[in-house]
Amino acid sequence: SGKGQVRVRDRSKIKGCMVHFNLDAKGKVLRVVTSAGKGLLLLGFLYMFICSLDILSSAFQLVGGKAAGDIFTEGSVLSNPLAGLVIGVLVTLLVQSSSTSSSIVVSMVSSGLLQVQMAVPVIMGTNIGTSVTNTLVAMTQAGDRNKFRRAFAGATVHDFFNWLSVLVFLPLEVASGYMYKLTKLLVDSFNIQGGEKTPELLHVITDPLTKAIIELDKSVISGIATGDPAARNKSLILKWCKTFTNVTLRNETVPGPENCTSPALCWCSQDLCYTLHNISETYNIQTCNHIFVNVDLSDLAIGLILLALSLLVLCSCLILIVKLLNSMLKGQVAMVIKKVLNTDFPFPFGWVTGYIAILVGAGMTFIVQSSSVFTSAITPLVGIGVISIERAYPLSLGANIGTTTTAILAAMAAPGDTLANALQIALIHFVFNVSGIILWYPIPFTRIPIRLAKALGDITAEYRWFAGVYIISCFFLLPLFVFGLSMAGWKVLVGVGVPIVALLIIVIVVNVLQARLPRCLPAVLHSWDFLPLWAHSLEPWDRVVAVVAAKCCCCCKCCQTGPEEEEEEEKGGGGHFLEMYDNPAMMNGVDWGEKREDKEDVLKATQL
Repeated sequence: SGKGQVRVRDRSKIKGCMVHFNLDAKGKVLRVVTSAGKGLLLLGFLYMFICSLDILSSAFQLVGGKAAGDIFTEGSVLSNPLAGLVIGVLVTLLVQSSSTSSSIVVSMVSSGLLQVQMAVPVIMGTNIGTSVTNTLVAMTQAGDRNKFRRAFAGATVHDFFNWLSVLVFLPLEVASGYMYKLTKLLVDSFNIQGGEKTPELLHVITDPLTKAIIELDKSVISGIATGDPAARNKSLILKWCKTFTNVTLRNETVPGPENCTSPALCWCSQDLCYTLHNISETYNIQTCNHIFVNVDLSDLAIGLILLALSLLVLCSCLILIVKLLNSMLKGQVAMVIKKVLNTDFPFPFGWVTGYIAILVGAGMTFIVQSSSVFTSAITPLVGIGVISIERAYPLSLGANIGTTTTAILAAMAAPGDTLANALQIALIHFVFNVSGIILWYPIPFTRIPIRLAKALGDITAEYRWFAGVYIISCFFLLPLFVFGLSMAGWKVLVGVGVPIVALLIIVIVVNVLQARLPRCLPAVLHSWDFLPLWAHSLEPWDRVVAVVAAKCCCCCKCCQTGPEEEEEEEKGGGGHFLEMYDNPAMMNGVDWGEKREDKEDVLKATQL
């Protein structure tokens, strides 16, 4: 304007603004080549990101896979629905793959160790456990307050959907068994034959890299869960990728006629009996080619190495993906993409948009063969503001449906003797997610997960340490606490659990009345100020965390406040100025729950 100050947060944008209107042919070619290069880099980082998620799952299986198999060995524990739910959560957390934990359940059901009806809570637990991956991915954007608010809310909307669905449908299933009965009716009604192997669409691209790093023998975990003593001493690392099994009919000595294969194939002398037996012998033909095939390390050591490397690659790729997206999605490009992704169809067809997003999420999850990969990929897009949380919600619901359709196809490829049970378990997973969508999506008022995720996003943006508390509490401490109560017996569970649940319900009801109908409450309950500050505010806890953090990293520059910077801002804040952000187009329209200082920044950005 010639009068006001211009304060630029990213000085590299000045040059781009100057040459924007004066590009010659060389400049235009350079721009096209740069854009194409960024696009190729983005695809490369996305490929590495997906491969690192696959390696991360393998690392977790090496570290905790045998423990996960041991958890399933106590069939009596699984007869308790709450214990079964918690076991499903913990096992999926240990192996970081809902498909692996589901396959363990199928193996146990097929071997007769677990009834299908007892497996329903376990399947619900796997649904919760698989949603932790994208929540951890959101933590990588904690450096920017606004991006973290959006990313964490976009990730946890999936968590809240799964938790709320379990709170409603687990008691309903225990009381009525409607999922079991409905899926049993479907399986019995159709004469379904075993099919081909599930199509591996994305794995065709990622397997060359991931299998060059590590390959696992996933039958070991299932063998431990089904009580195979030989599986306990086997390594999870696959050494022989090509084997040959030869079955021969041989004479075998048995103690008596009752041990013979059949009366027609039994010959007895005075002291011994002989029978014909099928003997299977497996010959190793070709070793695998991954880098850990001949490494003299334990499964735990290799798992920890892969865990550290995969987390490093995952976080690096995610940060670079966000940087590239911020660089590519600028100006009108960002506005067009944001408008296309988040705009509803014209009236009266606006309601159709969400259901199309569900179908898109299901289709994309079917392509990548993993709900964790898809939801983790859209989390950074929510963080930078390209996808709104209202659009991320149906996409996540579609991801839940997509992963169950993959499981159904995998179940249909099962052998004939296990086909019915495998298919019924996959259908139970499908019915559970569809029931949750029917309950928590069609009516806007019932989209409670969105409101809860936004509220949690606001809290974690202000107190970023609370994100870690949320993950540890919801995915580790709470399941272990419930598991301990359920193992102590139903009397302890009722005696401890009912008062806690009743207190939570009272707090929720009072909060709702405080916001909507305060006149219905006594004066003392118009606010929570009558309680100690630490009991209704995170501010005292934040001071404790700040003191601990200051002691731990007092020499770290990023952990200290910048008084010099604050003074500089106060001195420069007297006149009108224009603030330029790294991605200005994303700042159009302040997102939900913006803090007062963020709103003032946006207002200043519009002044000259």
